[in-house]
Amino acid sequence: MANTIQTFDDCPQLLRDFLFYLLTIRGRSPRTVEGYHVDLRCFFRYLRASRELKEIPEDLSQVSIVDLSPQTICSITLSDAYAFLVYTQGERGNGAKTRARKTSALRSFYKYLHTKTTLLPENPLENLDVPAVKKSLPKYLTLEESQRLLETVASAPHRERDFCIVTLLLNCGMRLSELVGINLSSINREEHTLRLLGKGNKERIVYLNSACDQAIAAYLAVRQEPAKAEHRGALFLSSRGTRLSPRRVEQLIEGYLQQAGLGGRGLSPHKLRHTAATLMYQYGGVDIRILQDILGHTNLGTTEIYTHISEPQRQDAMKHSPLAHYQPGKGKKD
Repeated sequence: MANTIQTFDDCPQLLRDFLFYLLTIRGRSPRTVEGYHVDLRCFFRYLRASRELKEIPEDLSQVSIVDLSPQTICSITLSDAYAFLVYTQGERGNGAKTRARKTSALRSFYKYLHTKTTLLPENPLENLDVPAVKKSLPKYLTLEESQRLLETVASAPHRERDFCIVTLLLNCGMRLSELVGINLSSINREEHTLRLLGKGNKERIVYLNSACDQAIAAYLAVRQEPAKAEHRGALFLSSRGTRLSPRRVEQLIEGYLQQAGLGGRGLSPHKLRHTAATLMYQYGGVDIRILQDILGHTNLGTTEIYTHISEPQRQDAMKHSPLAHYQPGKGKKD
């Protein structure tokens, strides 16, 4: 989708306006906006079917919503939203996480109608609760597994490019979209920094350690200048001389994980981001707020998950408390 112009032609005008608002004004990524597109389209298909048909068809994609009126869209109730979530759980088998995502899409859309248009004096979904989602610890590689992965990549074809990719993912904790979006102009080799474009078009600077500096230098030494001008600014190029796509990076990482004996565990480029954060927190003694800045998290709560995966570190902190050996009447015990 990143390489095509999305028109949202299968949506009513109000929904199209919202999706373009997310893309252009809020600066949301095409992938994120496509998620809103799919979830809200599903809801309005369900809404039309439930109101105009005697039963919900097995294939909702057959229900057209292009001509769905603003009056219908603005007439929904809290009960409509909850009925839709019940439908997605029962008929579509959606788990709590998926239903929470759909809920978030609905809340965002109707908040937009309420605050950015004059169509909704009151937000009908203001009190729509998000389904409780069980929080799980992120999957990540251990230090030894990370080293094994790097060793595997170092002996592979195109090793300079791919080794640079894995090195940056494991050291900088960047998102996949940030990685493929790196341009040659993003790198400041004198100051050892890299400029990343994150969610919401927010820029941040990450510092490059020695491993990253060396991996970038080794790759740039063999990188071939692409024929097409539109790709010449991209750091990572495919064998065809085009900017490397997110899907191709996913395929590369999947292959290297298999070769390293680390396949079959649901690992991905995003899990390498988790790995980078975990290793920085466990071995680098990185303050949680510094880690938040490195990862580009808006909310500290998103980063705090990494504080729950280091039992040895927490045990060590307790042992080094200045009162760890204090006993009444005896002072500090030697």
